[in-house]
Amino acid sequence: MSSTGSGIDTDCMTMARFLLSEQRKHPHATGDLTQLMNAVLTAVKAITSAVRKAGIARLYGISGSTNIQGEEVKKLDVLANDLFINMIRSSFTTCLMVSEENDNVIEVETEKQTSEGSATVKDALQPGHQIIAAGYALYGSATMVVLSIGNGVNGFMLDPAIGEFILTDKNMRIKPRGKIYSINEGYEKYWFEPVAQYIKSKKHPESGKPYGARYIGSMVADVHRTLKYGGIFAYPATKEAPKGKLRLMYECNPMAFIIEQAGGMATNGYINILDVVPENIHQRSPIFMGSKEDVQDLIECFKKYGE
Repeated sequence: MSSTGSGIDTDCMTMARFLLSEQRKHPHATGDLTQLMNAVLTAVKAITSAVRKAGIARLYGISGSTNIQGEEVKKLDVLANDLFINMIRSSFTTCLMVSEENDNVIEVETEKQTSEGSATVKDALQPGHQIIAAGYALYGSATMVVLSIGNGVNGFMLDPAIGEFILTDKNMRIKPRGKIYSINEGYEKYWFEPVAQYIKSKKHPESGKPYGARYIGSMVADVHRTLKYGGIFAYPATKEAPKGKLRLMYECNPMAFIIEQAGGMATNGYINILDVVPENIHQRSPIFMGSKEDVQDLIECFKKYGE
């Protein structure tokens, strides 16, 4: 709050200010990440505006097409995909993009590519530990962006009055152990033994209170709740989908990076998710992430009951 009593914080930490502050800590920084994030935030603001002005019926109407995964594409998916591609392309900070809605990598021509050669799919197939920054946006009554640039996790809320994202959740940390498990129990009969035994141990513990079950069905929303309150988010491989369902590169890895930066863990049951080297851009993977002690319990189940 300002000293004048105006009700306006004249020293608020916007995301732009936050990024510039972080950039100054690195004397050799080019500013590309800050420039890229500005483009991303513009896309997020545009989507927020579209959701509020266009109405649910129009945005969620079927567009009459399917994505490469064979799923029905909604108008909001198409709008968001086009916005992010166009804004990131015009930021002049990227040479390659990957999207769920595009079969192949999205190439961006740059002067550097012309002189040194174009980026290829192989350049994109990097393990998660090579990630520099990751984040997600939550849309609802308010719009929030959670971001990590490799130095912890911070949450920013969009203030529509000034059109800026304000730092509201500084240095977000996940509890060492939670009291919630998040999994689609509708697929219980298809679970492999380690997952079945783990969930059983949380629902019917030998001592203490059972864990509560919370499952929205939106990965970002479920992981965000896990980050805020602790526990574990699980999307395992099943007998019907033995390779898992979520995509490694643009669903599992970014969220796992954020969870680890907040003090948690992420695994496929056997190894750290961020250690997995992708073989194709749309590769799927099982994933379990959340509080360290909860994920460790899950790993022990895989050691005991896994093949």
